[in-house]
Amino acid sequence: MAKPVFKTSFPGLRLKNRGKVRDLYDLGQHLLMVATDRISAFDVVMPNPIPDKGIVLTQMSLFWFDFFKNTIKNHLVTADVEHYPEECQPYRAELASRSMLVIKAKPLPIECIVRGYLAGSGLKEYKKTGTVCGLKLPANLREADRLPEPIFTPSTKAQEGHDVNISFEECAKLIGKDLASKVRDISLEIYQKASTYAETRGIIIADTKFEFGIYQGDLILIDEILTPDSSRFWPKDDYEPGRPQKSFDKQFLRDWLEQIGWDKRPPAPELPPDIIEKTRGRYIEALRRLTGKEITDCILSTVS
Repeated sequence: MAKPVFKTSFPGLRLKNRGKVRDLYDLGQHLLMVATDRISAFDVVMPNPIPDKGIVLTQMSLFWFDFFKNTIKNHLVTADVEHYPEECQPYRAELASRSMLVIKAKPLPIECIVRGYLAGSGLKEYKKTGTVCGLKLPANLREADRLPEPIFTPSTKAQEGHDVNISFEECAKLIGKDLASKVRDISLEIYQKASTYAETRGIIIADTKFEFGIYQGDLILIDEILTPDSSRFWPKDDYEPGRPQKSFDKQFLRDWLEQIGWDKRPPAPELPPDIIEKTRGRYIEALRRLTGKEITDCILSTVS
């Protein structure tokens, strides 16, 4: 059975922003990013959390930040609660394994999405127009087909509702052509390296989302990276184009919500215990396959 869900309310720490999943606290020089166990689908937060989900997201991001440390800088200062500021120390148990101390970068107003396979909103657009974010694709592609090469398909960051896919030209208008080219190139490089590694671990990364910021004039990675919340992870041994794929991400939850006929508007329905546990299991399996870590090891480290 799943362990109790962590509480993430910290009196005395200044809450800067509460997102669908992460809570951001302003500690002055740095920010404290806490990954909760909340889960969203179709841009709506579910009423039930997924136990240990925040630990999975944080541990996977830490793994990838280290994996790409020689490719691009990131916003991580430390994830060791022993080195957090004094005001955080009363909450060490709650913060351990699910939080990061990060630098204050200026986020870019776009999300950098890379697609290696035809799925999700890309599939819907392709069926209508034969394109994805203005990029013409070969005819007669099937659902989940591997694309001839990965494509960069940015989107806006919507404060409310859905993000909107945009073309590279529209992206360039928002952040400038040089910077747009830079984030496109680094996004594709990261995706290709991560995909090559993930396949050796039995996972196909169908698509993923990166976020970048500017810090002291440098482009850096921020937020999370290559987690089940920001990516589509498919089991390589079950991959078969032309149909929906099994997944190690929240697609399982999305599929259940579609099956029960939810209209995708708040309030979201209560999640049955078996759906919660099966969703949790998929996140934990992604952690195990990609990082080699067991969730029990991560949890034990919170009280060591």
